[in-house]
Amino acid sequence: MATRTVGGNAAFHNFHNDYAHIADPNERRRLALAEIDKAPFGWYHVRAIVVAGIGFFTDAYDIFAIGLVTAMLGVVYWQDDNLSATKRGKIPSNSDTAIKVATSGGTVIGQLGFGYLADVVGRKKMYGLELILIIFATTAQALASDSRSISIVGIIIFWRVLMGIGIGGDYPLSSIITSEFATTKWRGAMMGSVFAMQGIGQFAAGLVSLIVVSGFKESLLTAKGPATCSGVCQLAVDKMWRVIIGFGAVPGCIALYYRLTIPETPRYTFDVSRDVVKAGSDVKAYLSSKPEGVPDEVMRSSEMRNTAQHMEIPKASWSDFIGHYGQWKYGKVLLGTAGSWFFLDVAFYGVSLNNATILQAIGYASGSTMYQVFYNTAVGNLILVCAGAIPGYWVTVALVDTVGRKPIQYMGFAMLTVLFCIMGFGYHKIGEKGLLACYVLAQFFFNFGPNSTTFIVPGECFPTRYRSTSHGISAASGKVGSILAQVLIGPLRIRGATPTNASPWLNHVMEIYALFMFCGLFTTFLIPETKRKTLEQLAGEVPGTPEYDPRLAGGHQARTDSDPSEEGVYGGEKAANNV
Repeated sequence: MATRTVGGNAAFHNFHNDYAHIADPNERRRLALAEIDKAPFGWYHVRAIVVAGIGFFTDAYDIFAIGLVTAMLGVVYWQDDNLSATKRGKIPSNSDTAIKVATSGGTVIGQLGFGYLADVVGRKKMYGLELILIIFATTAQALASDSRSISIVGIIIFWRVLMGIGIGGDYPLSSIITSEFATTKWRGAMMGSVFAMQGIGQFAAGLVSLIVVSGFKESLLTAKGPATCSGVCQLAVDKMWRVIIGFGAVPGCIALYYRLTIPETPRYTFDVSRDVVKAGSDVKAYLSSKPEGVPDEVMRSSEMRNTAQHMEIPKASWSDFIGHYGQWKYGKVLLGTAGSWFFLDVAFYGVSLNNATILQAIGYASGSTMYQVFYNTAVGNLILVCAGAIPGYWVTVALVDTVGRKPIQYMGFAMLTVLFCIMGFGYHKIGEKGLLACYVLAQFFFNFGPNSTTFIVPGECFPTRYRSTSHGISAASGKVGSILAQVLIGPLRIRGATPTNASPWLNHVMEIYALFMFCGLFTTFLIPETKRKTLEQLAGEVPGTPEYDPRLAGGHQARTDSDPSEEGVYGGEKAANNV
């Protein structure tokens, strides 16, 4: 029996005392994690949502803002007299695509790299580093310029790849840190709230662009269009794109301190570090709104030597990773989360390529002066974000813990399949108003559907020792889909383009997207329903659950469902639903 420490606890609570009388380290782990799972929603949960959510706000801002900025780059850097009047002031399509794809390419690297490192060295040690990278690369972009030895496209691609690596790292880290600190009852809503900050980030990009354009109104009014924007107009546009890009570093700077000081998640400390004293102390400290527990170091070291070898959870290793996912019941889950995210992002990012067509339908695609062009573009994008995207995110937050993840994902993929079929096969019949209606509905069902659930589910359904790596693999699969959409599928829409029809193949592209949405229905069959289940149930560590694997339960594999120690902590889904 571990010895209880004494003295001074009236003034300074020694959180180690709460579990010191329990000799079995596995029982201490179950009791401590149960406290997190059943904790009432409080300010410590709000703090976790805000700290993680600001990162996604920054990510979305940086990704969305570049769509507004590339048009400005064309005005500043493509004013050569050798260019024809139709090409002057416009960025070449190849350069535009390269700048946008660079972010996605970096994101794949970041998702895989940071996802793996967070499982190896810990969530706390990696959290904040990705934000530092985003801040640094964003600031560098805002200060970039071309020279005789390198073009503006080359240098922006370089910095956007680095920024993409930071953005990629934010996906697994923010997801799993939120899920591992969340209460079981509202875990989906907490993770959904973090992801919903993407919509706010998109809105902020449009709003900042609108403010900047309004600020330089007088200078922009001196030019009729991109080809004639020179002198004060060109100088104003050069300042505008730098302000828009640079503002993306501001929210990251605000959140950086809180990310660097966030405590390690107790689940990682229990299952990977195998430090039961520190983890138990951290649980109590977290629920008391303290930064972290501070146990007696001598006792902590002694307990680690005595209890680490008795922990039931296997240690992470390549052989264990292959053995774990080599089992179909676990491998199919990773295939389902990665496949669903891949199919989703092909259409989700591909549709953004057609914003110009949608803006034309609502009358915000052009203008008689340079000011009106940029003003209409900013306002039009704000309208599209508010019409479908933002409501979809928050409807998911409201319903994900009652309706469930799988029903929302099924419904989203099904509705998107229907909508893309309408847009594709009925493109020449529904007209611009019909296309606009379908686009807004598609944005809604992307976010009240698979765009949200593909982020939530991978943060819940994998064991702690591989949770970050698995989420990173799933997210990277999605970004590979986005690259496919932008590089291979997107250019198909301009096949056979003429001066009177810039996107003759757009209807066929929509049909291709419908096929990808239909495929997403099948990968959804492979994922589990994670609603109101503890992370340990989903990892197969709790007897009496379909996912249970005796090899993960060590000496407790002989316990029955009626064991009072199990029933009081993780007594199946019924107990979890009553948390």
